[in-house]
This record gives sequence, structure tokens and C-alpha cells, in this order.
Amino acid sequence: MSERDMKMCARIVLVIGCFSSSGDNGTIDGQGDLWWQQFHKKKLKYTRPYLIEIMHSDQIQISNLTLVNSPTWNIHPVYSSNILIQGITILAPVTSPNTDGINPDSCTNTRIEDTYIVSGDDCIAVKSGWDEYGIKYGMPTKQLIIRRLTCISPYSAAIALGSEMSGGIQDVRAHEITAINTESGVRIKTGVGRGGYVKDIYVKGMNLHTMKMVFWITGNYGSHPDNHYDPKAFPEIKGINYRDVVAENVSMVARFEGISGDPFTGICISNATIGMAKKAKKYPWTCTDVEGITSGVVPPPCNLLPDQGLEKIGMCDLPSESLAIDNIELQRCSYSMNTLM
Repeated sequence: MSERDMKMCARIVLVIGCFSSSGDNGTIDGQGDLWWQQFHKKKLKYTRPYLIEIMHSDQIQISNLTLVNSPTWNIHPVYSSNILIQGITILAPVTSPNTDGINPDSCTNTRIEDTYIVSGDDCIAVKSGWDEYGIKYGMPTKQLIIRRLTCISPYSAAIALGSEMSGGIQDVRAHEITAINTESGVRIKTGVGRGGYVKDIYVKGMNLHTMKMVFWITGNYGSHPDNHYDPKAFPEIKGINYRDVVAENVSMVARFEGISGDPFTGICISNATIGMAKKAKKYPWTCTDVEGITSGVVPPPCNLLPDQGLEKIGMCDLPSESLAIDNIELQRCSYSMNTLM
């Protein structure tokens, strides 16, 4: 694609976003059922399409839309910047395969807010490239805000970071998160061969109902696109902060699984009250190859996350300085055929 074509593509994307924001809520039906059937029968020879995919673009707005029955991921901005996604409703059967809600991928300055997602996969999945390909391209996802998210996804996470995170993920700020009947609250997925990093992650204000586990960081996510990945490419996971969490009917509080020789560091959990289910796991915490601290956490955490006392309950907070995307206002504009000429 030439530079002129890329600029025109970015311009059209902005118009589509603005058009969607004017007037009443619009609906896009991905008619995914046929795709799901073929996927389960292993008859597909091609990748299933995304419902909305935006590439190499700047100043994007997607708002006031209802998306239903996507063949796979619903909204996938990739290699883009200055993105506002607001007022989106995403609906798919909870058994539908890989129907992620919103997947910012190698994007800078993104704000996702006021979204309601029922999905067969992660409601929001943050990505930045897969193994050696993501490492070589080297475009991280950074300066991402997620707020006022409501998620239902019994087999996946409200917010996932990875597993494709080889280009890096940094400075993610999530707050006012509600998850109901969802497998996990926030999950970080990585493994040997990924490289890259996930760092400076801040989650504040989660209200969770009926979960398999609240916190989940795994370093043994082993799928790879091919056999050419570098087995010495270890990911860096550090500076993971959770604060002000209330959960009920939870089977397990946390599963923190770092990598031997590559521990995940800087985990911080403050002011978290987790109500366990009647048939909860015998051991609410599992912690290996991780380092961190906690304050005001119930049930008491594992030994690798020592309690600092209630006087430290204010720690793990979001940064006080705002991001540039936080100051962008929702645009309301009208559609004109001349705009596309």
C-alpha cells in the first residue's frame, strides 16, 4: 500500500467512525453461526474474518454501535493510534469460538469506555504481535485506558494481556470494571519464546460476581505460530498493580505462574476482598516464580506476596498524570457522500 493509499484509508476510517456516532445506535450482524459451525468441524481453510478491523490509521472513533455474532474478533485496531471506542455493545453466544470483544493490537493512545460485552472469549484482549514476528516488528501497545466495562464471558477473561505480546505492552490503565459469570478478572498470558514485555499495568475498581479466579498470570502459555521462535526469548512481566477489588462466589483467588529463571516482579495488590464460593478450591492462592507485595487482601495472600499492613492500603494506585487520549472528546458529525470523494 502506498503512502497516499494509507492516508486515504485512514481518512475514510475516521468518517465511518463519525458516521456511526451520529443519530441512533446502529447494528452490524456478522452472521457468524456458519463460520462457527465450519470451525468446529475443522473444515475452514481460511482465517475467519473480523467484524471491524482498522490498520495503519490515526484519529479513529468507533461509537454507538451494537455488534452481534461476529465470525471471530469483533473490533481489531492494529498498528494505529489515537483511538476512541465508546458506547459499544457486543453480543455473541458464550460458546462461540474466539469472539473476542475489542482487541487493541500494537496501538498507541487508545481509550475504550462504556462498553457492554457478552462473548465466547476475552471481552478485551490487548496484543502486540506473536513470537519472532512481534519481536521483529517491535510496535508495542501503550497508553491504553479501559473504563466502565461490563463483561460476561464464562470461559475467558474480562481483560486479557497477551498471549501475543511480543512487541510489548505498557501503561495500561483499567478502572470501573464489572464482570459477571466470567472466568477471570484480569489475565496475563505469556510464555517462553514470546519475548517482549508487559509492564506498568494498573487496575482499579473491579466488581466481580461468580468467577473461576480473580487474578491470573501464566508464563506457560505455549502455543506458537511455527517452530521458528527463539526458545531463549523470555518475556519481562513487571509492575502489575491491582487495587480496590470486590468479588463474590469465587473458586480461586489467584494463580500466579512465573517462569523458572525469569520471575515476574513488582506485583502489587491492595484493598481486595474476595468472597469464596461454597465449593472453592482448597488453596485459594497458587504462586510460583513471582515477587510482589500486598495490603488489605482477604483471603490472605501466598508467602511470595507478603502483607505490608493496613497502613499501606493506598498503594498500587493509578498514576496521577493523565494521558493525551484522556482529553479527546467524542465527535458527533453527519454523513456526506462528498466526504468520501
